[in-house]
Amino acid sequence: MNGRMSDAPFHVGIFISTMGGGGAQRAMLNLAQGLVERNCRVDLILARAEGPLLDEARASVNVVDLKASRVVTALPGLVRYLRKQRPDALVSAMDYVSVVALWARRLAGVSTRLAVSEQNTLSIVSRHSPRLRQRVMPFLVRRFYHWADGIVPNSEGVLQDLQQVTGLPPDRFTLIHNPMVTPQLAERVRETPEHPWFQVAEVPVVLAVGRLEPQKDYPTLIRAFAEVRQRRPARLLILGEGAERPRLEALASELGVREDVELPGFAANPYAFMARASCFVLSSRWEGLPGVLVEALFCGPPLVSTDCPSGAREILADGRYGKLVPVEDVGALAAAVELALDGGVSRPPRESWDRFSLETVTTAYLQLLRGGS
Repeated sequence: MNGRMSDAPFHVGIFISTMGGGGAQRAMLNLAQGLVERNCRVDLILARAEGPLLDEARASVNVVDLKASRVVTALPGLVRYLRKQRPDALVSAMDYVSVVALWARRLAGVSTRLAVSEQNTLSIVSRHSPRLRQRVMPFLVRRFYHWADGIVPNSEGVLQDLQQVTGLPPDRFTLIHNPMVTPQLAERVRETPEHPWFQVAEVPVVLAVGRLEPQKDYPTLIRAFAEVRQRRPARLLILGEGAERPRLEALASELGVREDVELPGFAANPYAFMARASCFVLSSRWEGLPGVLVEALFCGPPLVSTDCPSGAREILADGRYGKLVPVEDVGALAAAVELALDGGVSRPPRESWDRFSLETVTTAYLQLLRGGS
């Protein structure tokens, strides 16, 4: 392919905006590492080399910094990369990044196979976003995604949403979950979390992990926790950073639970916290395939999640591996958390996370990228 020698390593570029701490960035970094382990030559191509996962990326794969101020201004740099390096395949993640990747391949005039990975339910994101870029994204996706060699939704919900948005036939889509369960994850689970609440075991800790943004609906979680706290000792730890911090801290103070609610910011190793939490909660209004919920499956605490579109019901197998509650329902979330703290929610078994293992997902991507059916 692309004129390479038969014994040359399969060359894959993975294009994403930055190495921010989100689920898409983690998924693509894991995929890059999985491909390296399969003896592929891998370039992690960033519009701008920044973010909390950057050091980890540079330690394991070749990072290409396009030094662009925005994703769209990375277009010329990506065209130059494709013309010079001519990788056998390119993977892009997130819709606006993928549109730029599709334009770049067309302008570069190369035969590189291109798979676009969709990480969220596009119609819902565009409806809720204040950004013009996101509001017009369904139109752009409908216009340009048919240029891709593979369209990869990461969950059944994202798949159904993409089919409706694009109008493309089912055979244009290949469902591949994000690779969230890795050997490195198993190692990091064994580390000790650096937080005083985990040094003593007498007060249960409810844990949430994710950006402090409206999508994650932490106000509902804090209100539910306040109801739980009225009836029993408990603490709530939310790992992540974002624009909602002042609002969330004010709400915890208003509800009288500020001393039992902590927002310590981004954690490089949230898995050690997950493994030792009394209960893990996902309170989102919407998701694509929430990677933190998959990681929490592996780490083993009792799980509670909103039945948001999409991914949570799929991950928890209709409630077999955790408790599902309606979105934005304070009372139901509080009751589910209490049930988990009382031992009424079983810890997830090994079979629950095998679908999301790095080995399984890397195999599926390689088959797609090599042109397999």
